[in-house]
Amino acid sequence: MNIFYRPKYQSEVTQFIAQLKAKDPELEAKQRQGRELLWDKAVDRSAWSEYREAEVEQKPYVYQTEPK
Repeated sequence: MNIFYRPKYQSEVTQFIAQLKAKDPELEAKQRQGRELLWDKAVDRSAWSEYREAEVEQKPYVYQTEPK
C-alpha cells in the first residue's frame, strides 16, 4: 500500500470539474468540437515536404548587411 494514499480524496479542482460535467453532460463533446476546429487538422505530407524543401536558409544575424 502506498504511504501517500488518501482514500477518496478529491481536490477542489477535480470537484469543480465533476460539477461542471454533471451540469452539462455534453461538455466534453463540445470541447472536442472546439479542438477539431483549431487543432485536429489532416496534414498533407507531400505539401509539407515541398514547403520544407522550398525554405531559404536564414543567416545567423538577419539584419547584418552584405559586405561590398
